[in-house]
Amino acid sequence: MSSSAAPLAITIATRESRLALWQAEHVKALLEGLGHRVTLLGMTTLGDQILDRSLSKVGGKGLFVKELEVALEEGRADIAVHSLKDVPMDLPAGFALACVMEREDPRDAWVSPHCAGLADLPANGVVGTSSLRRLVLLREALDQAGRSDVRIEPLRGNLDTRLRKLDEGQYHAIVLAAAGLKRLGLSARIRHIFEPTESLPAAGQGALGIEVRADRSDLLAALAPLAHAPTWQRVAAERTVSRAMGGSCSMPLAAYADWDVAGQLRLQAAWGDPDGRHALVRVAGEATVRSLADAEALGQRVAGDLRQAGAKPPLAEA
Repeated sequence: MSSSAAPLAITIATRESRLALWQAEHVKALLEGLGHRVTLLGMTTLGDQILDRSLSKVGGKGLFVKELEVALEEGRADIAVHSLKDVPMDLPAGFALACVMEREDPRDAWVSPHCAGLADLPANGVVGTSSLRRLVLLREALDQAGRSDVRIEPLRGNLDTRLRKLDEGQYHAIVLAAAGLKRLGLSARIRHIFEPTESLPAAGQGALGIEVRADRSDLLAALAPLAHAPTWQRVAAERTVSRAMGGSCSMPLAAYADWDVAGQLRLQAAWGDPDGRHALVRVAGEATVRSLADAEALGQRVAGDLRQAGAKPPLAEA
């Protein structure tokens, strides 16, 4: 136990999907290893309940965290564990991101019982994804392969639900985050992992963030040992791009940062148009990053490059 963090009784608010519970149990074990007493408060969010419409049409990814924040505000829970790509770019007043943990695999995964990759899809094949980012990147790859026959169809639900829909034959293949599959011991379902050059990840993909009320200095101290600075700097750069571009899941935006061999943080970003009116825009930048402020400055610069290259934030399109 760190001398700066006395043992606490901590309740974790979590969604009740198998993956969310794995994430909460993971944090619970780490905190218990530091001497804290930890319990879980399982909750169903509005994002879990609305499965017949895309997130971009019903309020965005904040639907997955609102109920958890209410539990924090009311004192029913102390912390909330989130997949960081599901966390809105700006938290409500009074809340803080206490730490970002070490990242799992941030890449996208191709999952299919019969098709090893795009080239193996049958005529008039169907690929499922819930992400506008993946839609525009897949469309580009299919266009390059001359596969205008392939349809990309919406896919909602938790990870197990998506896999079930695939196994029932509703899709020939689906694209998921590799991190979730690996965390649940489902790596064998992965037929191919897309390198960032093939499918640029979403901001924060593969990283876990822990949210608290901003006035809980005791929790900030208790959670400090779980923070992973290199991951936090990477996702800070990525999330800054998204925030600067409007931060909406109705915008097909990818942002991915990683350290190069020289120790520089290299940030890549891509923006697409779900209606196909504009060509996919890709930019990249790098900088020496030693703090979150440095990472955010890089994100601002790359977002500016995106706009200069023709990317149009939602307000600009409106």
